[in-house]
Amino acid sequence: MRHGFIKVAAMTPKIRVADPVYNAEQICGKLREAYERRAKIIVFPELCITGYTCQDLFLQELLLKEALGALKKIAECTRGQEALVFVGLPVERRQKLYNVAAVLRDGKILGMIPKTYIPNYGEFYEARHFAPGNGTTEEFVLDQEKIPFGSKLLFACGEMPSLVVGCEICEDMWAVETPGTSHALAGATVLVNLSASNETVTKDEYRRMLIRSGSARLVCGYVYASAGEGESTQDLVFSGHSMIAENGSILAEAERFAGESVYGEVDVHRIAEERRRMSTFLTAENGYTVVPFSLEMEETRLTRKFGKTPFVPTEELTRNRRCDDILKLQSYGLKKRYEHTGAKTAVIGVSGGLDSTLALLVTARCFDLLGRDRSDMIVVTMPCFGTTDRTYRNACKLARTLGAVLKEVDIRLSVTRHFQDIGQSMDNHDVTYENGQARERTQVLMDIANQNGGLVIGTGDMSELALGWATYNGDHMSMYGVNAGVPKTLVRHLVWYYADTCGDRELQAVLTDVLDTPVSPELLPPVDGRIAQKTEDLVGPYELHDFFLYYVLRLGFSPVKVYRIARETFGGEYAYEEILKWLRTFYRRFFSQQFKRSCLPDGPKVGSVAVSPRGDLRMPSDASAAVWMREAEQLRL
Repeated sequence: MRHGFIKVAAMTPKIRVADPVYNAEQICGKLREAYERRAKIIVFPELCITGYTCQDLFLQELLLKEALGALKKIAECTRGQEALVFVGLPVERRQKLYNVAAVLRDGKILGMIPKTYIPNYGEFYEARHFAPGNGTTEEFVLDQEKIPFGSKLLFACGEMPSLVVGCEICEDMWAVETPGTSHALAGATVLVNLSASNETVTKDEYRRMLIRSGSARLVCGYVYASAGEGESTQDLVFSGHSMIAENGSILAEAERFAGESVYGEVDVHRIAEERRRMSTFLTAENGYTVVPFSLEMEETRLTRKFGKTPFVPTEELTRNRRCDDILKLQSYGLKKRYEHTGAKTAVIGVSGGLDSTLALLVTARCFDLLGRDRSDMIVVTMPCFGTTDRTYRNACKLARTLGAVLKEVDIRLSVTRHFQDIGQSMDNHDVTYENGQARERTQVLMDIANQNGGLVIGTGDMSELALGWATYNGDHMSMYGVNAGVPKTLVRHLVWYYADTCGDRELQAVLTDVLDTPVSPELLPPVDGRIAQKTEDLVGPYELHDFFLYYVLRLGFSPVKVYRIARETFGGEYAYEEILKWLRTFYRRFFSQQFKRSCLPDGPKVGSVAVSPRGDLRMPSDASAAVWMREAEQLRL
């Protein structure tokens, strides 16, 4: 439960129709299994104490009496256990029969929730037996205990305020105005569904889509437990297709007809963070009764996986489609800028590295869309003290293969003279030595753009901007930054995708060599002709920083939580002390370098994370990092 993770379970016991005593034994067996797995929210299928397919046997008084007796046995099975349990049964109240979810905790029945929407179409005839629940919360008396009874019940955890649980029953999820919508707007962060959804061809696809889209639309966790083996197959077949979802993603899914129980960890802190940032998620109490319950805070053992590259899809087809979409966003964004300004040329400083290569490829696409000749692209290579032969050759090859005009401006003499003017020793390879070269390059690009009626196309990526790994008013500045929304880990895949799909062997070869070149600003003299300055040796691995960037900016995770999931994800590749070192570096640089992001050039947003001061990241340049750094410094291996 720490850090917001709550382990949930969807259980499908093998039952006997109309045998509550046997079914209670099976349910208790499943409960013991869930307790061993440390599940805190445990959900069983609709009417599982009797079976969903009892038909007119639901009208038998003896069956109803036995069902209540079985419920009390199951409640006893929860005594002394740290879990909230949902189980289905038929309940008679005031001479009407209701399809009910009973909520159990530590030997007690905390509430009863009647099904709201009673299907009576197709293969369903529930209205023959059951009355619909309504929004009024009343009382059900069982053994002199008064139990809240109504569809507007929520269950709130005292130890974890962001854990509030609401309940739907089967058809409720398929309705136009679902009870879950009202539950979520009243504060429920986790919805459970007790279901007996039968199988027909392709119904599983639609069911999965409903759960995914419902959890996304309502920004919630969703635990769906479905009836399976043991239900009558007189006319229908039930597969036990249980699922656990969170905000549009399926965390766990049972194989149909396998009688599986599924487990997952829902992150309620993430859900609360998503809702905080959504101005259109308008909450309202709407007459709900909130039932408190208690759970002991403990470390939830995580089984869910966190992708190492949250910005990059792992599946090849999805990744290729993502790359094509991003290249379109970048090129169409630049196209609009040219149509608006009437600029004649594009001026791009190409170093032979990944970022400038991507910017050049995007510009080529843009000029194709505009119907302009690529000879209006001016590729400027500006060798200086750190330039290597490899990157120089690749920059020249890129210009030639893409049909651009190549212009070489050797800036060694101008930078040397500048250093003489300001009294900077050529032997002092400090930040002035490095930044002086970067600013000279930007001046050259701006002036060439002025000469040729052009725009300077920015090359810096979002990861560099997050870390402040850019020279202020040097490579930090341009007239349109096409890569500003693209993280470094994704830049590499975009160039790969272009290489694979360009249909030009010569271009493919040079792009492949660019991809094999170490990431470097090339501002320090090479050693034996090789790059002496590798960015990731200085600021840390970009795959770690992009991981941190996603979970800090997109989800608002705290340092302790980011460190925990980073250990879970990268523990086999990086020592814990490395992860911790670079996490602290990330927070330190992210806060201290905001002043560079506060005056970024325009550039297109391409994903759910962006650092534009006009869009996603409205952050003071002088905000204190003390709170975050204090927690990061207190972290232990």
